[in-house]
Amino acid sequence: MKRYAALTVVAVIALSGLQAFAQEAPKVAVIDVQVLVQESAAGKEAGGRLAKLQNEKVAGRKKLTDEYEALQKQLATQAATLTEAKVAELRKQLEDKEIAIRRYDDDATQELEKAKANELGGLEKQIMPIIQELGREQKLLLIFNKFQSGLVYADDAVDITDQVLRRFNTKVTTSSPAK
Repeated sequence: MKRYAALTVVAVIALSGLQAFAQEAPKVAVIDVQVLVQESAAGKEAGGRLAKLQNEKVAGRKKLTDEYEALQKQLATQAATLTEAKVAELRKQLEDKEIAIRRYDDDATQELEKAKANELGGLEKQIMPIIQELGREQKLLLIFNKFQSGLVYADDAVDITDQVLRRFNTKVTTSSPAK
């Protein structure tokens, strides 16, 4: 009987210790950065600026392509009537235009990547203080970037994306007129 009572006491102590551990388990949260970028007011503005820049680059590329095609057409229709020197000049212009198109593509790609990095960096600078503030308020020890941190599953109960989004939109909206 004494042995049974001792085991019961040990079991109760162990369970109470387990319960205390469960109550003090590290608090973890996740955020979906992609949602923040796509759905926040500042993210939408940044996306608009990037889309505008991309449209400008596409228009510039189209202009170069149209010029190239016009030279091709001119060479095809007039090659028989032009002098060899003029044909050689048109071929050189075509070659130069091809090089210009490749350079334009490379430059446009680099400029778009740089603009995207700048826009995302600016958003990150605005969002990080909000994430840190929420982390302190909720006494979180870890906040993961959902699905970009190797995480394959997170219960919706630990997702604070909506809280960050609301606070970010409020902060950006209230601080916009001051700019």
